[in-house]
Amino acid sequence: MLSVSNLSVQFGKRVLFDEVNTSFVKGNCYGIIGANGAGKSTFLKILSKSIEPNSGNIHLETGKRMSVLEQNHFAFDDKQVLETVIMGNKDLFSIKKEMDEIYANPNFSEKDSDRVGVLQLEYEEMDGWNAESSAAALLSNLDIKEEHHYKNMNELDGVQKVKVLLAQALFGNPDVLVMDEPTNDLDFETIKWLENFISNYDNTVIVVSHDRHFLDSVCTHISDIDFGKINNYSGNYTFWYESSQLALRQKTQQNRKSEEKKKELEDFIARFSANASKSKQATSRKKMLDNLKIEDIKPSSRRYPAVIFTSEREAGDQILSVENLSYSDSTSTLFNKIDFNLNKGDKVVLYSKDTRATTAFYQILNNKLKPNSGRFNWGITTSQSYLPLDNNSYFQEKISLVDWLRQWSKNDEEREEVFIRGFLGKMIFSGEEALKNCDVLSGGEKVRCMLSRMMMLRSNVLMFDEPTSHLDLESITALNNSIKKFNGNVILSTHDFEFAKSVGNRVIELTPNGVIDRLTTFDSYINDTKIKELRNKLYS
Repeated sequence: MLSVSNLSVQFGKRVLFDEVNTSFVKGNCYGIIGANGAGKSTFLKILSKSIEPNSGNIHLETGKRMSVLEQNHFAFDDKQVLETVIMGNKDLFSIKKEMDEIYANPNFSEKDSDRVGVLQLEYEEMDGWNAESSAAALLSNLDIKEEHHYKNMNELDGVQKVKVLLAQALFGNPDVLVMDEPTNDLDFETIKWLENFISNYDNTVIVVSHDRHFLDSVCTHISDIDFGKINNYSGNYTFWYESSQLALRQKTQQNRKSEEKKKELEDFIARFSANASKSKQATSRKKMLDNLKIEDIKPSSRRYPAVIFTSEREAGDQILSVENLSYSDSTSTLFNKIDFNLNKGDKVVLYSKDTRATTAFYQILNNKLKPNSGRFNWGITTSQSYLPLDNNSYFQEKISLVDWLRQWSKNDEEREEVFIRGFLGKMIFSGEEALKNCDVLSGGEKVRCMLSRMMMLRSNVLMFDEPTSHLDLESITALNNSIKKFNGNVILSTHDFEFAKSVGNRVIELTPNGVIDRLTTFDSYINDTKIKELRNKLYS
């Protein structure tokens, strides 16, 4: 349906893609993965023809339509919400617009009548007469209430805009659906709806996402960008990750017989096939895995940072007490009457429908913000490290990464350049990269620096406000695994469902009308019917 032939892209001396040949067929969902800077977003822009390659061709089957999730959240500010969704089908919208202009012509002629007749037939063939009701249904499914459908886009908040643009991309059953980070800014309920939608989608989906749970839920294939090439692999992200790691381990095991390695790979494929769920997407994936040849499994060249959290001392039984904590900003109450005690060993998923609430809560716990009422107390044996949502204030000075990290050294040995450069090397700042100035770092590099700082501090309580923002999948995986192994306390807020599900043993939700506190995993929490009812009451 969609093919890429001899694609090459070069920026200056840097070659991003070199003679890439691949194809995307109907009924499959392809997750595009690659290290930061590998060209994932660039590739999607080339597919949608918003930028041109240096050479090569993109061919979409004649008569087929591609839809792209719009990244500019202000592009339709002067448009009505319902109209914005319908604009997702450009041909249909163009016909509708021309008909409206003809009908509005006060000097309506016989020629106009003939033209309208032709347009009406085309419009009917495209199911145009049901366009508004279909668009409205999509919006309602995404929790955009009917009262907003006839407002202008500039009257909506940021999250609502994201949902409308998502509805626009999905509208009209496109033959090829292209999405770059579709889960950004979406709540877990909306992400779950989108997962179900794509899993039952009959056409082609191509998606870039750092959300591993999302990739696992929707993908039949992983398209890996590596060394300027794109290779398609059957299965979801977890299958690709574990199979590539297995192949990498086998590559280093020179003494093992090839028959033993082959048996291990075959058992691995069989296990994943047997564990596939009964959903349509997973069943399709199972068939592919059953037919997969072991030579198709190849080791990955990815570099994973060495994220290892240790604590200088073990905390006592008194960790954190919060009493009647409340906070309101200039527009609304973000949380109110928050009471809880943190127990030793708790790994808490801190959650709220309004992410401003969780960010404000972290700022209060770290004395960056004063609450409207209430108080909190840290246990005297605790020490805290905090990864804020906005870390720019840490990177204002024009100093090297070595000097930046040295600020948190605790002894003479840790102040030595050899020690710090070795530390930075483990976080993929090797060679000359360790000497570049910290004020020119990318978002992902800043987060890796902040994680290095937290490791240097060796605190027994770690706090993370959306730590996966800006990180690539390799860094997210390494961080996730490290937090799972950490033996101290953790308070974590994240839009990464896999992160929340695999790390937390307790969920604390902040609402404008109180707190919900449950000793349970996040997936159990989010799917509990009684908790859903309670949440609806506390947010109303």
